[in-house]
Amino acid sequence: MKAARIQTPRRPLKKPSNNLKDPVGVYCRVRPLTVEDTECCVELISNTTIQLHPPDGIRVNRNGEFKEMQYSFKEVFGAFTTQKELFNVVARPLVEDLIHGKNGLLFTYGVTGSGKTHTMTGSPGDGGLLPRCLDMIFCSIGPFQAKRYVFKPDDKNTMEVQGDVDALLERQKRDAQISATPKNLPSRHRMDPEFADMITVPEHCKAEGVDEDSVYSLFVSYIEIYNNYLYDLLEEIPPDPIKPKWNCNSTPVRNIDFIPPQSKILREDSNHNMYVAGCTEVEVKSTEEAFEVFWKGQKKRRIANTTLNRESSRSHSVFIIKLAQAPLDADGDNVLQTKDQTIVSQLSLVDLAGSERTNRTKAEGSRLREAGNINQSLMTLRTCIEVLRENQIYGTNKMVPYRDSKLTHLFKNYFDGEGKVRMIVCVNPKADDYEETLLVMRFAEMTQEVEVARPVDKPICGLTPGRRYRNQAFKDELTKKLELRGGPIDGEDPSIAEALLQSLTPLPSVEVTDANDEQTLPRLIECLEQRNKIRHLAAEELKKTVNSIRGMLHDWDSKFTAKENYIQDQQEKLLEKDRFINGQKAETERLEKKIKTLEYKIEILQKTANIYEEDKRTLQHELDERDQKLHRELSDKRRLEQRMQGVMTDTKMKWEKECERRVQAKQLEMQNKLWVKDEKLKQLKAIVTETKTEKPEKPARTPRARDKVHVRSASPPSVPNAPPVRLRHRRSRSAGGERWVDHKPVGSVETDTVLQPHIPNAITVAVPNEKALAKCDKYILTHQELASDGEIETKLIKGEVFKTRGGGQAVQFTDIEKLKQETPTGTRKRRSSQSAAPQQEETTESEWTDVETRCSVAVEMKAGSNLGPGYQHHAQPKRRKP
Repeated sequence: MKAARIQTPRRPLKKPSNNLKDPVGVYCRVRPLTVEDTECCVELISNTTIQLHPPDGIRVNRNGEFKEMQYSFKEVFGAFTTQKELFNVVARPLVEDLIHGKNGLLFTYGVTGSGKTHTMTGSPGDGGLLPRCLDMIFCSIGPFQAKRYVFKPDDKNTMEVQGDVDALLERQKRDAQISATPKNLPSRHRMDPEFADMITVPEHCKAEGVDEDSVYSLFVSYIEIYNNYLYDLLEEIPPDPIKPKWNCNSTPVRNIDFIPPQSKILREDSNHNMYVAGCTEVEVKSTEEAFEVFWKGQKKRRIANTTLNRESSRSHSVFIIKLAQAPLDADGDNVLQTKDQTIVSQLSLVDLAGSERTNRTKAEGSRLREAGNINQSLMTLRTCIEVLRENQIYGTNKMVPYRDSKLTHLFKNYFDGEGKVRMIVCVNPKADDYEETLLVMRFAEMTQEVEVARPVDKPICGLTPGRRYRNQAFKDELTKKLELRGGPIDGEDPSIAEALLQSLTPLPSVEVTDANDEQTLPRLIECLEQRNKIRHLAAEELKKTVNSIRGMLHDWDSKFTAKENYIQDQQEKLLEKDRFINGQKAETERLEKKIKTLEYKIEILQKTANIYEEDKRTLQHELDERDQKLHRELSDKRRLEQRMQGVMTDTKMKWEKECERRVQAKQLEMQNKLWVKDEKLKQLKAIVTETKTEKPEKPARTPRARDKVHVRSASPPSVPNAPPVRLRHRRSRSAGGERWVDHKPVGSVETDTVLQPHIPNAITVAVPNEKALAKCDKYILTHQELASDGEIETKLIKGEVFKTRGGGQAVQFTDIEKLKQETPTGTRKRRSSQSAAPQQEETTESEWTDVETRCSVAVEMKAGSNLGPGYQHHAQPKRRKP
């Protein structure tokens, strides 16, 4: 025979989900403004809308406009909303779903100090959502609770149903443990005064439609997510601070007595739901007991004093309420132990730690690390919500990063369609929290757009409804019948056989002492006859009772048949209504899809309009800038035209004067040349017309001042005891009545020439300054450089000083005058006074009368000569031809 093939067990399929989806319900609660805070940044517009006003410090946005933002929620609760009103709207539907076998998630979200813990826990005299949820659950399932240990949790996130014997043994074991510790007995009867006022709820709520043919049991657990680690707050190990695993010597710490709290891990059950493995689940039977367990874990929760809150939560807390329910059997006496019929529903109440900025809390060390982990987990939650929204709106299939944080990984199944999700956004209206509140509002607005699939209803067990009360009615009727027959004996309820035996006469003694005894047997016969008679009467009575019970059962069957027929008629009507409702739902879904499509198109058009508006503003801004630039250029052009007009006018006047001067100089030069020619012609004419016979005597020639030839040198000769040479200054053409700025740089060299420019009333400076320019009208700059022949060439650069519109002075150069010192060459030798006298004496009379001799003296007329206009005598004889 072949061995049987071993197959790998299949992974159980995921529970079927409904196609209908509901959006995440987001509510907003505004806490009252404290006395210290005067400026408010939150305003209630309606019961679904709030408006944020930026405070005075940040009222201007990028465009320089005052910007106010409005946010809409499913419902907004003002500062004077009571805990009861908040519970009836937000938490009550979740408790009803829990009793009907559906899961739910409720978490509070907001800035540190916005009232999250107060909303969840409450205050003395005014309980929050958690005690009110517990009170409603126990008011609804109180008469139908199972005995302790009938339901037993396992390590796989499911419940087992134990038999009566196992449950009894568990209870006896627990009672023995309690009796061993008598100090704990008073705590069961007396509540802790710290939370006694919180659980006193005057208005007891009760869910509708509770299944009366099922038994219920409630389990609670309390989890803390601290620094992205999971801790069980109900664990019996004391939460001492964790000691370092390594000391300063890099050796492990050996301390076997100290057991630090261990972090729990997340696992996935058979239905793909996430749960905390090894978490303590405590079975509770009343609101007081459940809240006492919660308060025990609350004392272990990590809180710290920060700048923003005196008791700031440093971790996320998760209080899990798990309700187990199982139907009764057909007789209505015992619980069905079938695991398929056991339903476990869960309600998670999450108090998130506040989002905060470390620069405001001034956190350091461990507080800074805690704040960083809190912000990181909240950022992961935002990212998951954003990816879910994007996948649902745009039809993408991006992976949601649930595993990046323990918080999102734990509640992954809720967002995948395992229950309803509700969020309460707590807001502090003070102006200091404006920026954090703005981020919270944006996250809440994005969360409302995420849709979660509706959970599937619990399966129907298929047993006859109302069996619990029918069994109870049968027991009550039987008790009444027995009471009519004599009632119970010694306060006990005897059985039918015992009642029958008690009604019979006792048997006499059957002992025969004598053979002639004739009384014992007749007495026995009489007793037996009486008993037989009573038996016949009991049989007849039993027959009558059976017949009456059969009649009653027949009547009940007829009534039940009529009721079943009525129920069938009603079911048919309900089916018709369901079909009509399904048609309406399909039409509603079609309209909703159409609305979503139109909303998406509207959103696209709105974005396009915003883009066009932004482009319009940008183009308008550029147009304004270009208009301003054009106006500036036009004004600059006008100023430049005015300035150029002034410069042209000045230049025109200057050139007109220069032209007049040059024309006059040219006319004077021409006149001088013409006069020189006339003089030459006159002399030639006089020489030619003169008779050769007449030879006048040569007059004695006395030297005149104009005939003396002075020896020119770069410096006066060093003659001992000679009188000092007086320097002669040449009056500059620009030396008028104006004030001049004489700019002589530090490196200027004095030429020591006889003729030098002299400017009276001048301010001599080495570096021009504004003070000197403000006092003068003219400007002259002395510039010296070496010429090509090695001599020093001095340039006098002249200009005019005028005032600018800015209040300063500007110089416009108009003329350049050059002064150059030259050394005489050897071609033209100067005659000294000593060598000229003998030559004049040796000259004969014939040489003077001869034309060549007389013309050998060169005569040149130049401007500025003492002999007349344009005349200067160099006294050099002409060279004769060979």
